[in-house]
Amino acid sequence: MAEGPIAPLNPSARILMGPGPSMVPPRVYKALTTPLLGYGDPAFHRIMDDLRGLMRFVFNTKNELTFPVSGTGSAGMQTAVCNSLEPGDHIVVCINGFFGLRIADMAARLGADVTRVEAEWGGTIDPAKVKAALDAKPRTKAVAIVHAETSTGVLHPMADIAQLARQYGALLIVDTVTSLGGCPVEVDAWDADFVYSGTQKCINVPPGLSPITVSARGQEALAARKSPVVDWYLDLSLIRGYWDGRVYHHTPPTSMIYALYEGLSIIVEEGLEARYQRHTTNAQALHAGLEAMGLQLLVKPELRLPSLTTVRIPEGVDDAKVRGALLNVHNLEIGGSVGALAGKCWRIGLMGYGSTPQNVFGLLSSLNIVLNQQGFRADGPAALGAAARVLGG
Repeated sequence: MAEGPIAPLNPSARILMGPGPSMVPPRVYKALTTPLLGYGDPAFHRIMDDLRGLMRFVFNTKNELTFPVSGTGSAGMQTAVCNSLEPGDHIVVCINGFFGLRIADMAARLGADVTRVEAEWGGTIDPAKVKAALDAKPRTKAVAIVHAETSTGVLHPMADIAQLARQYGALLIVDTVTSLGGCPVEVDAWDADFVYSGTQKCINVPPGLSPITVSARGQEALAARKSPVVDWYLDLSLIRGYWDGRVYHHTPPTSMIYALYEGLSIIVEEGLEARYQRHTTNAQALHAGLEAMGLQLLVKPELRLPSLTTVRIPEGVDDAKVRGALLNVHNLEIGGSVGALAGKCWRIGLMGYGSTPQNVFGLLSSLNIVLNQQGFRADGPAALGAAARVLGG
């Protein structure tokens, strides 16, 4: 039993501009309060069916096997890996950041034969190295790549990697956790087989679900498995029994399904092209402002992810103090970096509902104050002017 009075649950409302979670629209918060329905209720089944249609729209796919799995984006990653692979299968994993490493780790724990094709963090994978890995083991079961590497802010070109996977008859696994809803995700055009995402980034829903879509070829691979999927909870052949035939598997997170439904509805109402352009324009304004302030960005312009920007921390500036001041004084969250970039970069998110000119100007103004307090001569007026020119102000 708790000792003394229980403190009220009353966290501050932050401006979330880190790598996730992102800002949540009022409509999504309201959806979370919608009355619960039982998992066998026909009214809930109709919501499930409509949700799948919304997901296909945002994924740009006609895949029949499309639904959310219960868990964050890492659950989607685990689902893709453990359903596509069996012990002994060979997989080529493209690694140019933290989440490529995670895919490789998951595959190795499953007992797969993993070939890592690596690139510098902040860069992209050389297709020639992927081809060499496939030539070395032509019976490769899958190729995995992170479309939007959240640890670096790189948006990876997909055409060459997708073509190689098809050429060698390998399944293509794609992580779109930080790209879905913020920039084009073209599942059918890529001819990808297992594509997953997360709700807490550009979809603007709290963390808790992982949208996933599987091609007809991916379903054939599932049906041809010689061994059961090792993770019972994430076994797609069992989960689809509920989404397709209403056969009980586990109790779905009803309120999160409502929230995802509303978040995707907002995306449909805005329109994909308009949404992509908004993310691109606001990101370009942020980039121009940061560089005019005197800061350096990690990623080349042509490879930058519009929903997440990595900024090099200037020499002599204390990472934790800057982020702490932004959070505690300016009520604004940005992220530090992980893995090989830990302590070297900040990660700034402009995702979905949070991708606005107001947030661009607010971040630049606050960062200017904090950096100057740290002794770094940031040029705030130049930063705001550069961003305004991009935005047409």
